[in-house]
Amino acid sequence: MTGLLENRIPETARGLRLDQALAALFPDFSRSRLKAWIDSGRVSVDGIKPRARDLVSGGEWIRIDPLNEAVVEVAPEPIPLDIVFEDEALLIVAKPAGLVVHPGAGNPSATLQNALLSHDAQLAQLPRAGLIHRIDKDTSGLLVVAKTLEAHTRLVRALAGHEIEREYEAVATGVMTAGGTVNAPIDRHRVDRLKMAVRAGGREAITHYRVVERFAAHTHVRVHLETGRTHQIRVHLAHAGFALIGDPLYGRRLVLPRGASPSLIEILRGFKRQALHAGRLKFIHPMHLQPVEFKTPWPADFEQLLTALRRDARAPSVDPRNF
Repeated sequence: MTGLLENRIPETARGLRLDQALAALFPDFSRSRLKAWIDSGRVSVDGIKPRARDLVSGGEWIRIDPLNEAVVEVAPEPIPLDIVFEDEALLIVAKPAGLVVHPGAGNPSATLQNALLSHDAQLAQLPRAGLIHRIDKDTSGLLVVAKTLEAHTRLVRALAGHEIEREYEAVATGVMTAGGTVNAPIDRHRVDRLKMAVRAGGREAITHYRVVERFAAHTHVRVHLETGRTHQIRVHLAHAGFALIGDPLYGRRLVLPRGASPSLIEILRGFKRQALHAGRLKFIHPMHLQPVEFKTPWPADFEQLLTALRRDARAPSVDPRNF
């Protein structure tokens, strides 16, 4: 078993600093972590130990050895897990809305990472207890967790290569006439550091969305991520003019359909999180190399929201079986 992370820098990265190129190549790891690995000699470029500021030409072979990295101490906590699947190599969990994925500023404990360490103490040997990707605190749905370093290495590589298919359900404000694609770079907001924004020079971000149902003033869409930037779906749909219902950062003012029933008004006013659910994952199993697919149903609040919107719908529906 090896802990090496290996990949080739694409020609499109020519002229970037090495730490910038690695951040794009290995998106599951922060740029600061990658820079620390470079500085400590855990990264080689075509067999040579580089500096973070060195420029890349494209085509170089990257090797990263994270085995000796000191793992941040996170305590196990007996938090219930909704386990969709588990075998010797990976774990698929359905995260409820409201649960933070891993400890950070303002959330030192009671996270999914704490729960995973309680479920399996061996996960302490892996970065972030084996978590391969993340979703926002108030987004519900599926996450992939590696249980071995070999599985972790292969899954991180698959994520970087856009080989993990991630499908989301969302309810947006506004009536879409059709689906589409948003291809717009994302970076930190210039003023509000809690937000992301579409910005020239940001990291590549591509989101595909399809209409499932249209309502009087809202649209249920199915979203496929080609990349995985922070807040990507929320930022891209808001940029397209269709912010998610309940989104506290990117949402518009509350929109009430004309003639909406009291029950729908109550549900819309009471929906205080972004209406976003990570409902499906599909990828190649890291060990037996066969395709696997996992689904999880909508949570109760999301189901209640859609039921209320359907009841008051005035616009025609699109048959979800067509998508």
